[in-house]
Amino acid sequence: MTHVVGEACIKCKYTDCVDVCPVDAFREGKNMLVIDPDECIDCGVCIPECPVEAIHTEEDVPQSQLDYIALNAELARHWPTITKTKAALPDAQSWAKVDDKRELLDRRGQNEPGGAGGRDEANGANGADGADGADEAGAPRTAGAA
Repeated sequence: MTHVVGEACIKCKYTDCVDVCPVDAFREGKNMLVIDPDECIDCGVCIPECPVEAIHTEEDVPQSQLDYIALNAELARHWPTITKTKAALPDAQSWAKVDDKRELLDRRGQNEPGGAGGRDEANGANGADGADGADEAGAPRTAGAA
């Protein structure tokens, strides 16, 4: 078994979990972390470190996020290893309260060119047009906001 980073990490990317991992199993994307299932030793020390409760044992991944098991494995093959804590994303605290962030996942690795905003900023998919559920400053919209 392995551990899996789920949807709650998207647009937050807290890295408290990274420092405690004894085998450097975390991989870093632009707006999320994943766990390499080939490196994870199932020790569980990362789980209580995540302030948004995004890390689950494989058997405890919520039903609606079972595809994150394969997603972690896929992205871990392409994203660079992260071994030191970094600052969370700028609006992490606001995004931590948002559900249904799946479409906001940026599949690029941390070292790949491009901004940290979303899928494809060049064509406006997550740009200032607000298609990503954020206002012009990038903060998540609250219910009733236009």
